[in-house]
Amino acid sequence: MILVEALLVIISLGLAALVRPWRMLAGPLGAPWAASLVIVALLWVLPQKLPAGITIQLSGASLLVLMFGWPLAVIELLLVGLAVWLTGRFGWEAVLSQVVWIGLVPAALALGLGELVRRLLPAHPFIYVLGRGFIGTALCVFLAGAAYEGLHHLLGGVAVEHALVARWLMAWGDAFLTGMLVAVFVAFVPEWLATWSDKRYLEPPKSP
Repeated sequence: MILVEALLVIISLGLAALVRPWRMLAGPLGAPWAASLVIVALLWVLPQKLPAGITIQLSGASLLVLMFGWPLAVIELLLVGLAVWLTGRFGWEAVLSQVVWIGLVPAALALGLGELVRRLLPAHPFIYVLGRGFIGTALCVFLAGAAYEGLHHLLGGVAVEHALVARWLMAWGDAFLTGMLVAVFVAFVPEWLATWSDKRYLEPPKSP
């Protein structure tokens, strides 16, 4: 499993670097990208600081994709993983798994879901906020967690069912946080959302 996870990291980083997304940081996304790097790193390392038996793990990957696009989100998630490894008490194997299943996989699913929403649904702010920020985040985080549980519990059983219920409930924490922030950004600082376009979502369609 470690080899598969490492391969996913290498492929994701290679694809992200091809488009040189760091050029976007010279604009209005530079400050929020740096701030989100610190905040997401704190959210990821938080479970290590909680008492034993309490696990609260937020992803933030879907929000990063909506704010900065998939390539910049990938680079940030890898930097977050490096920060968690340096400041936390988990070994590199655990952090690698965290980067892949809490970061890269939900981010890739968010990218695919966003493309489906753009192609299949009308260009409406409500659909952007609800479909991509809220419901979409819940689905992406849950599907990534379900894939992780499926690969690590191939024999199935009650433990897997309980794990999936927990994954579903935890996914809504990410969904509420992402949906709320996306709604705020759309209203007040749309320039912080690389996937948002006033022309697409606010201007009325031209009559033929």
